[in-house]
Amino acid sequence: MISHAPMGHRFSASDFRDRVRRLSAADGSVDGDHTLNPDMQELLAQMKLRDAAVLIPVVDYGDHTRMILTKRTEKLRSHSGQISFPGGRIDATDPTPEFAAMREAEEEIGLTPDYVDVVGRMPDYVSGSGFRIAPILAVVRPGFSLKINEDEVDDAFEVPLGFLMDPANHNRESRIWQNRERYFYTMPFGERYIWGITAGIIRNLYERLYA
Repeated sequence: MISHAPMGHRFSASDFRDRVRRLSAADGSVDGDHTLNPDMQELLAQMKLRDAAVLIPVVDYGDHTRMILTKRTEKLRSHSGQISFPGGRIDATDPTPEFAAMREAEEEIGLTPDYVDVVGRMPDYVSGSGFRIAPILAVVRPGFSLKINEDEVDDAFEVPLGFLMDPANHNRESRIWQNRERYFYTMPFGERYIWGITAGIIRNLYERLYA
């Protein structure tokens, strides 16, 4: 059980680091779309999963940290137009998932490594679209300047960590996919509709660090 910091410091970067230090990504567990949809277990077990990594960048604004998210372009073949973390497939030349996540963040939004401190890693997240995603946790130093790669990303924006870690903002919804009802989390933030894999990873972050 992770003890809570005083409310004024609960969403500070230092408290985030402390919570991540207590997190073990090597506990053998795997998160994913099957968490809300247990009948997907067999389907996912039969898939040849593609390895990917995403960066979960938490910007250090003192007691009020914010998380960087992106909106993917509509022209992408996979998850077009959706809110996502910076990230993508792990290339054969990437030595680690951490390296892949950092590389993708720099390619997509121009977030350079000199502002980023990787602090940990969540258990892998398996998606119904066939990806095994390594969520890499990082604290970002303010002062960075983003450069959007318009071939992949329409926009990058920040959401308060306190908003994302509040279970009152976590909605469970469903839709029909492949003739079955599939459940997923949503976290609407103004005009931003955070859902699916991204919301699932955020929910897992809440459950492991802040619940």
